[in-house]
Amino acid sequence: MVMPDSTLDEASLARFLDAFYARVRGDALIGPVFAAAIPDHCWAQHMATIQAFWSSVLFKTGRYKGNPFGKHLALGQLQPPHFARWLSLFEETAHAHFPREVAAILIERAHRIGDSLKAGLFFRPSLQSDFAGVDATVVRDRTGSLVEPLSRGLNSRKS
Repeated sequence: MVMPDSTLDEASLARFLDAFYARVRGDALIGPVFAAAIPDHCWAQHMATIQAFWSSVLFKTGRYKGNPFGKHLALGQLQPPHFARWLSLFEETAHAHFPREVAAILIERAHRIGDSLKAGLFFRPSLQSDFAGVDATVVRDRTGSLVEPLSRGLNSRKS
């Protein structure tokens, strides 16, 4: 049984992240995704980046200067079940390492970040427009680039 840290600071955050990513790396669903993206010899650097990211998120240190969306997009294989599993492991590990109130802070931030990443990676709304009588649907790829414009009624302006 892990003895929970009573406060959230840089040291307790580092212990939590080490424990969490050890679980991630051993997970049957998401472990292979991480293994394919981060070779073993690069994990120390990845953990330093992750620590800087969470330090910036939680403590407003400004240490992280990267692009988490771009990194996740570049993987090209992420699906909603990967996010669900990541969040499940995150929640379990947070509850094991911190009191309920502290764990709740971490979990709330993780969900907000996950929701933002998922929205960018998976949400593809159709754009419906009736501008100047044109009803158009626009399809975009993962990067937001126009893939296939579909238009209806370009010449059928309503009077």
